[in-house]
Amino acid sequence: MHEDLASQAGGVGSLAEPTRRALYLYVAAQPDAVGREEAAGAVGVPAHTAKFHLDRLVEEGLLDVEYRRLTGRSGPGAGRPAKLYRRSAREFSVSLPGRRYDLAGDVLAAAVDRAGRTGVPVAQAVRDVAAETGRQIAAAADVGEGDDLDRTAEVLGRYGYEPRTTGGEVCLANCPFDRLATRHTELVCGMNLALIGGVVEELEADATPELAPQPGFCCVRVREGRRGRGPSSGRSPETR
Repeated sequence: MHEDLASQAGGVGSLAEPTRRALYLYVAAQPDAVGREEAAGAVGVPAHTAKFHLDRLVEEGLLDVEYRRLTGRSGPGAGRPAKLYRRSAREFSVSLPGRRYDLAGDVLAAAVDRAGRTGVPVAQAVRDVAAETGRQIAAAADVGEGDDLDRTAEVLGRYGYEPRTTGGEVCLANCPFDRLATRHTELVCGMNLALIGGVVEELEADATPELAPQPGFCCVRVREGRRGRGPSSGRSPETR
């Protein structure tokens, strides 16, 4: 999580420099890759200055490079391919505290699609897809051996939950879906509970997620030990 934040912040932060930002915006607005001379002329800087900033944007992952002969000719005498720049397909998003609306969007879109195909109520489809997503997240995390609560916290920490392990439970100091949870509390808190339940299940952790809303925290906490099958419904999330 920290490495990802540093990478994202570094990429976005590089646009604070006015010339670099102007070059990025110009390149991003073009329908095709552009050379440094064209970009330099468009923003009114020398070609060597444009090259420095464009290459810096490449290092930060904001631009991609390709080489192509602009004349369309090939073979002897066609000249060397030009170095061209285009916007990278990589996405940058920095939010403090961490938010994962992309993850919520994936779950909700897949759930609506499933509900439409199967006739399952949307709320149930959301919980089913969220649980599957939680299992996939945990399976890909490769957290290894160790204390069950610590392993669970490590996985959740990578997705912005800011876990705090104390007294046989993991409290989550941040909700990655905070704005959605505020506006659609029951649906999103149910999704959250199912997703974290999927993580716990995949890790085969001796732990139980439950709804335990309190101000300043995610609506879910994870308690040590099993309490029946599946995540506990706990208190109503409407008390959020």
